[in-house]
Amino acid sequence: MGSAFNRFCMQFCCCCCVADDEEEEDEKQPLVPADPLDYFTREVQKRRDEETNLWSEPGDPSHSERQDDRVLYSLLQARQKTRMGSTGYRRLSVDIEAMRDTRREVREKWKTVLENLGFMAEADSLLTVSAGASHDRMRNAPRARALLHTLHSETSIFNSNKEPPPERYLFILDRLLYLDIAEDFVAKARRFYPPKDDSDEETPGLSVNLPLLLARIGAMNGGGEDEEEESEKDDENLSD
Repeated sequence: MGSAFNRFCMQFCCCCCVADDEEEEDEKQPLVPADPLDYFTREVQKRRDEETNLWSEPGDPSHSERQDDRVLYSLLQARQKTRMGSTGYRRLSVDIEAMRDTRREVREKWKTVLENLGFMAEADSLLTVSAGASHDRMRNAPRARALLHTLHSETSIFNSNKEPPPERYLFILDRLLYLDIAEDFVAKARRFYPPKDDSDEETPGLSVNLPLLLARIGAMNGGGEDEEEESEKDDENLSD
């Protein structure tokens, strides 16, 4: 297991442990950036952003290709323009954390299965997908896509089967195929997370109403000043 994983990281892994595509970019850049501290800060922030938001489409820098990514990115942008500490800011923070919690819950399910397969030390690395992930570098994209569909339709490892599964897990399944554990992973996922009946209610706290959030963001964009004034009034009332 260890040697196969090491070979995979050295040759094909696009996660943080090895990044061939980033090394190629580095060859085109000066060895010493103009401002090393600024470069380091930006790289750290980028990695933190990727790990915090767990973008469904990690290779989309605009975060606009998928509706769930678009909603989360819009919420983050709206919060940046809102006065910190205001009622509007707190509302946005609640919505942002709800979406992040949903994504973290899915990641934890995958981690549980990987650890049960014996990949305790490698689980985090296998589940890390950077913005440099590329379909061109995948070894078996069609098979990975088929397994992703199986997991989506025949298990509850994703919190909802009403929306397409996050594309980030396609890259992870491609890694598992290379390690020859993808079939075992799917079998374990079927056992640990069997499909839910249509009558089953979704887990409280993990349901995110994307259309409602989009409507709320649109209303804020259309009346940002009114929303801010209302937030300030609410804050004043709370302090009275």
